[in-house]
Amino acid sequence: MATARQIVALLSSHAQGDEEQFFSIALQVAASEARRGRMEVAEELRKAVDRARQRRARGAAVTSAHADVAIPINRPRGELQGLLSAAYPKSKLDDVVLRPEMRARLDRLVYQQRHRDRLREFAHTPIAKLLLVGPPGSGKTLTASALAGELHLPLFTVRLESVITRFMGETAAKLRLIFDQISSIRAVYLFDEFDAIGGRRTADNDVGEMRRVLNSFLQFLEEENSTDSIVVAATNHAELLDRALFRRFDEILEYSLPTDAEIQKIIADHLGRFIGARFQWSRVLDAAAGLSQAELARACREVVKDSVLAERSLIEPEGLVAALRDRRAVRDAVSGLIES
Repeated sequence: MATARQIVALLSSHAQGDEEQFFSIALQVAASEARRGRMEVAEELRKAVDRARQRRARGAAVTSAHADVAIPINRPRGELQGLLSAAYPKSKLDDVVLRPEMRARLDRLVYQQRHRDRLREFAHTPIAKLLLVGPPGSGKTLTASALAGELHLPLFTVRLESVITRFMGETAAKLRLIFDQISSIRAVYLFDEFDAIGGRRTADNDVGEMRRVLNSFLQFLEEENSTDSIVVAATNHAELLDRALFRRFDEILEYSLPTDAEIQKIIADHLGRFIGARFQWSRVLDAAAGLSQAELARACREVVKDSVLAERSLIEPEGLVAALRDRRAVRDAVSGLIES
């Protein structure tokens, strides 16, 4: 029989009009029945899903046999309204500069998610829990947006400042609400600055309540995900995370500052037609060394806007070098304020 969470997820997907999610959960129920030896019930469920999909295919043009269905954003309501912010990203993985091995692992995640019904039929689940670690601006948040864009899913960002409170038991209760949402509405869920929750339980500044919060998070993360939602945790401080967290994630990706080749690609992608064939890269690469992907992108956007307003068709290296130095100065000033 279907579990209570599967029934909730079925009702939620029906209320949203998300037929593909409804079918996926129905196939999960069929797989569960097959594992219990109830083959007739499992086969009847699979045939019912096949018939429903065929009727839908006759009524509307299907662009791809394996395409994910874009679903509308469901804005968080009630208590969740202050805990989650919703977006519907259009970015793709091509918009993130990634090392080949990282791109391959993210492509595998996307492929498994797109074919999750097939995996469920054989009692397997797609990659769904991702931990991203690396310096600020290295592409972690953009990766979460790109995954949502690739899979045509909403991106829900968890507002940790609203989740974490000083009242005993309240933070864990709010996490319970969020994970109930994860199990009922398929989306990408981003826990940014995750070390606020996942800090080591043995840390000197730890308190009993935060230990309970982390234990609750570990427990919730282990629960069955009826919707195959993707949980993405991102942190700039992997060294602060509790060791128990690392084995709870399906994939752990480590980001770093871009290499010269990656810097050149980031800048070329952002400058587009404003970059000439004889662009002098040596000075630009020297000025860009040590800056993050986000800082490079912001500098490029500023010089493009300047060129548009000045009605210039090409960007000179001197202008970009100045913008890159400005970004470095801003970063150094912020770092100085934090350290002081």
